[in-house]
Amino acid sequence: MTSTGHATDWQLARALVLQYGWNTMAYQILNPGITLWFPAGQNAVIGYVRTGGYRVVAGAPIAHEDELADTVAAFEDDARRCHERVCYFGAQSRIAAIVAGHGNAALLLLGAQPSWNPEQWPQILSRKASLRAQVARVRNKGAQVVEWPSQQAVQHPALRQCLHEWLASRGLPPLHFLVEPQTLGHLQDRRVFVAVRHDHVIGFLVATPIPQRNGWLIEQIVRGAAAPNGTAELLVDAAMRALAATGATFVTLGLAPLSGRADSDEQPPALWVQALLRWMRVHGQRFYNFDGLDSFKAKLQPQDWEPVYALTHERHVGLRALYAITGAFGGEPPIQFVGRALLRAARQELHWLAAGARKQPP
Repeated sequence: MTSTGHATDWQLARALVLQYGWNTMAYQILNPGITLWFPAGQNAVIGYVRTGGYRVVAGAPIAHEDELADTVAAFEDDARRCHERVCYFGAQSRIAAIVAGHGNAALLLLGAQPSWNPEQWPQILSRKASLRAQVARVRNKGAQVVEWPSQQAVQHPALRQCLHEWLASRGLPPLHFLVEPQTLGHLQDRRVFVAVRHDHVIGFLVATPIPQRNGWLIEQIVRGAAAPNGTAELLVDAAMRALAATGATFVTLGLAPLSGRADSDEQPPALWVQALLRWMRVHGQRFYNFDGLDSFKAKLQPQDWEPVYALTHERHVGLRALYAITGAFGGEPPIQFVGRALLRAARQELHWLAAGARKQPP
């Protein structure tokens, strides 16, 4: 049964996430724009987006582990009746094995996810002098981090201003689906850590629960225009300590796209897919800083890197599936999204050229 969009459906999905959520992206099925599907007679839910003839699933089904296989089978049968294909984006090891049990399955390694036991964060920090010095340096500049209750943080104008400044500095137009930037209106179970300097908000971090792993996903790290270098590290340090203090034993910063740091059993994708991914890593930096994000997460000294996949019942995760994934994140036809991205890039280039010209001496 597909959600009708009623608030009761969202509340039911939320209750299932808080009870059975294991995949890192479990809570993200509650993001705006994601369709909720409930199987008849089962205590389960799947979040997905329809695009390009696919149902692009947000991570994995939310269900008791013993019911995952039945949930997958029911959902894929429903998709076939609607003449749609299924692609699981953000799949991890547990669901990959189950989906493969329902027929041939193709895996495409999307990247790697770093993780920590936050109880061990102080020891990790003590062994990394450069990271420790960076956190101390930004503290010495007067920055500090305070956790805000959700009632205070929700749609707070200072946080919204930081988010606006951060989004304006991104190479791509705002993405949605599993990286929805507008979380400030949906903070029910999230925790918000706010960086303040001289009584001004300069950044914030949003952490989202992963209940079945006794853990949290650091979903957003947002730096405002006035944030000094090291603000992101200071936010992570504060969040790690606070989450450990409440008993968490697992924290992740989520997917580092195109990272090769995780061991994977994936069969090599088609040669053209390999070439496309290499091209994206080299030439896509103007729009998305793959290397910078990977390096930032790595310098925080993760204790583990987990592979993260796209998964379909096809020979390879091919062009149609990649087109559908792009549509899910762009929230519009991919060609239109790419056009907006190129226009945004051109405007930024003109802005930077004009700013440089103004700095030139007369």
